[in-house]
Amino acid sequence: MTTALVRTFWVAAAMMTAASAGAANAPAPSALQALEPGEWELRGRGEGAELRKLCVTDLRQLLQVRHGKALCRSFVVSDAPHDMSVTYDCAAAGNGRTDLRVETSRLVQIRSQGVADGAPFAFAAEGRRVGACAG
Repeated sequence: MTTALVRTFWVAAAMMTAASAGAANAPAPSALQALEPGEWELRGRGEGAELRKLCVTDLRQLLQVRHGKALCRSFVVSDAPHDMSVTYDCAAAGNGRTDLRVETSRLVQIRSQGVADGAPFAFAAEGRRVGACAG
């Protein structure tokens, strides 16, 4: 590899790292600022609904439940103190749109739809903070 090509590679890598760090350090949307991190239970609505527990350390986790810790780029569509909508893209892992309504600092309503692992999904759930994360 030439010196110029190596330099270009390292500059691009540094820019990607800075962009990732900037997204992680960006202020949380208004609706999320009212919520508390900790152990959350997500109770699905409808027939065959599941109960899922999450240790939420970053409240943005509630916006991409089906994509877990995948690295996703998000775009806030709307953000108000008690409700918000976001779309996100996780490259090959899929994409989604989530609408979140805050009822209290420990209770939210979540609707999400998109594509995960090559298959479409759609769900509605109630999220409730139940305490501190175990561990």
